[in-house]
Amino acid sequence: MSAEQDLSGRLALVTGAGRGIGAAVVTALAERGARVLATDVDAAGIEAVAAKEPDRIVPRVLDVTDPAAVESAVAEAEETLGPLDIAVNVAGVLRGAPVVRLTDADWAAVFAVNTDGVFHVSRSVARRMAARGRGSIVTVASNAAGIPRSGMAAYAASKAAAVMFTKCLGLEVAAQGVRCNTVSPGSTLTDMQRALWEASPGGARAGERSVIEGDLAAHRTGIPLGRLAEPSDVADAVAFLVSDRARHITLHDLYVDGGATLRA
Repeated sequence: MSAEQDLSGRLALVTGAGRGIGAAVVTALAERGARVLATDVDAAGIEAVAAKEPDRIVPRVLDVTDPAAVESAVAEAEETLGPLDIAVNVAGVLRGAPVVRLTDADWAAVFAVNTDGVFHVSRSVARRMAARGRGSIVTVASNAAGIPRSGMAAYAASKAAAVMFTKCLGLEVAAQGVRCNTVSPGSTLTDMQRALWEASPGGARAGERSVIEGDLAAHRTGIPLGRLAEPSDVADAVAFLVSDRARHITLHDLYVDGGATLRA
């Protein structure tokens, strides 16, 4: 590992760390030497992740929709573990339905995690990072933020809001040495993706084939690289952006989707 990738001595906060992309991000940062505060509403999930590297990973239950809980967790982390150098917003939920059947409750629930949660965490850590003159914040969004998807209006809109929020924050804190970027994955082999396939006609196998090959009837392109992402593919992109190799990158949205959106 090059010195620019080394995260030794740095403290990171990761939300949505109990499984999928969040768990992969925790592992990627810990493998590069960071100490990681792994947070999630799923206590069992983060305990399992922390058990892999107990010397580097500290689990903490956290609901990102609760601004007081977020502020308390960040303050406690800085008091007991040290100043946060890195924050990665991964916590996210998906409730899919055509807009005409989308309920107020589902719309609110998606935005509460995917957008409000990003705001709560980023505001809290950015305030402290800016005062110290250093830090890196990465929000894991989605390529759905950049291209319309049927049945995913709430999710896509919430992720688009998170992307623009992160860019605006990055503009505001750039002069204080804090970098803010987003990573936008495409279809990735997570529990969320598998749940979508299981609900689709033909089941998981047909759903996976449709994602890779494309579906003209659903106005969806396939994946030019011919494979779905692994959570580690997304985590490696995050690890790059928080490292010194990306020291001159901010306000950037990095698509990790195998070319699926044709960068629409």
